[in-house]
Amino acid sequence: MKKAFTMLELVFVIVVVGILSYMVASSFTRNPLREAADQVVSHIRYTQHLAMMDDKFDVNEAQWFMRRWAIRFQQNVVFGGVANNNVWAYTIFSDIPNFTGHNPDLAGMALNPQDPNQFLSGGYDNTLNISDARAMQSLQLGTHYSIANVTFGGGCRADTMFIHFDYLGRPMNSFPPIASTHAYQPPLAGWHYLLTNQCRITLTDASGNAIIIAIEPETGYTHIL
Repeated sequence: MKKAFTMLELVFVIVVVGILSYMVASSFTRNPLREAADQVVSHIRYTQHLAMMDDKFDVNEAQWFMRRWAIRFQQNVVFGGVANNNVWAYTIFSDIPNFTGHNPDLAGMALNPQDPNQFLSGGYDNTLNISDARAMQSLQLGTHYSIANVTFGGGCRADTMFIHFDYLGRPMNSFPPIASTHAYQPPLAGWHYLLTNQCRITLTDASGNAIIIAIEPETGYTHIL
């Protein structure tokens, strides 16, 4: 005689299927904060790759070290005197020999490998408007991922908000030059100081949730804590 499921067995199967469905659906729930962190980690690693592949050493250029590949975070405030909505964004760039305050310019910005008509920049004050088609929307952490704040801590400086790499891929700690001269004057300007302690970059969303990205000294290994 053929056996049938009892009502209790059917209810049990329905409950199990419901639990499994919830778990699967939860795994696909979008987490903008984590997405932003994963993207930043990827782009820091790409910056390190550029530094190793594009060595800036030049025996005829006394300030060659200022041209190292770097990633810089900034809260865009103005562009051409017009408010830029205080959007947090970042830019991958190498500086030019004639020091400009180590601020990205169009000539030094990295190009998007997937679209050479775009810069690897979410926009930068008085250089690239966040609404410019050449700016990558995904690099605008404030608008694309609702990131409300970015802070630097640990071994990297909180005031300069950028980190750069040497030709071996080692992360460098950056000290700004003397503002009155914009000239390299060691030891006050430590553009070639190796990072000695773990650098920590904290992304915080509008709800106050935070995630920390770590860059290890010497190796430059970048990961999420």
